[in-house]
Amino acid sequence: MKEEKKNLRKEGDKKNCSHYIIFIVSLIVFSIFMSQLVFADPDGVTGNVLSNETKASTSAFEINISGGYISTINITAVTQNLKWKAFVGDFTGKFTLDDASGSTIYDWTLATVSGEIFATRNSSSLTWSSIDCANVTHIETENVNLNHTNSQDNITATFSSSTHPGFFVGSVEIAQDSCGYVLNTYVNDAAQTSDFYEVALYTGSSMVYTTILEQNQTGFDGEGYDFQMIAPEVGYPGFSGSTAYYLYAELT
Repeated sequence: MKEEKKNLRKEGDKKNCSHYIIFIVSLIVFSIFMSQLVFADPDGVTGNVLSNETKASTSAFEINISGGYISTINITAVTQNLKWKAFVGDFTGKFTLDDASGSTIYDWTLATVSGEIFATRNSSSLTWSSIDCANVTHIETENVNLNHTNSQDNITATFSSSTHPGFFVGSVEIAQDSCGYVLNTYVNDAAQTSDFYEVALYTGSSMVYTTILEQNQTGFDGEGYDFQMIAPEVGYPGFSGSTAYYLYAELT
């Protein structure tokens, strides 16, 4: 009887040991599986430029007084700022399951979109895993590189807010109000602080201007847009060229 109990105890120990081994192996497999999961980084986009416009020149103000008179005049001038440019428009997005050649096995067209649009002058692939808020060194370097020397309309003065919603760039979290260089583009031709957030980010050696997608939100001219953003242009006197920006998008 004692021998039988002893044998039963051994069988129980073996079963417990087997269950323990299975549990450990399962944990290892699960850990390996989780380590293979990746967050989708922002991807390039296709686009169709519908218009490209600028402010018309203002006619000269005519004054004609008689000789011997002194005329006191209050003059107002509005000058187009050639050191900045803007991108606005609608956004159509979908989630898809593609192979390496781009063949789709299934996709999901989105009725509403959320995420971000990114603009950078870097034509190479960006290291999205190291992206973070731009700091004062990044911003001042950008001012120097683009000759934005006027403290009234340079990048520092323009990205003057530090309030923004939280969002993710791939697997990197940009926490709410964690970035120090933020702006809101205008709505209905007027300043506002509740829509069209744009945040200055940085990765590697590249500035990444980032705007949070809206859904048919009233924009700067009273029309509905999904995104609005501005980007700095070279500010050297006499510069008459244009600088390419490369756009990426991320759907969430």
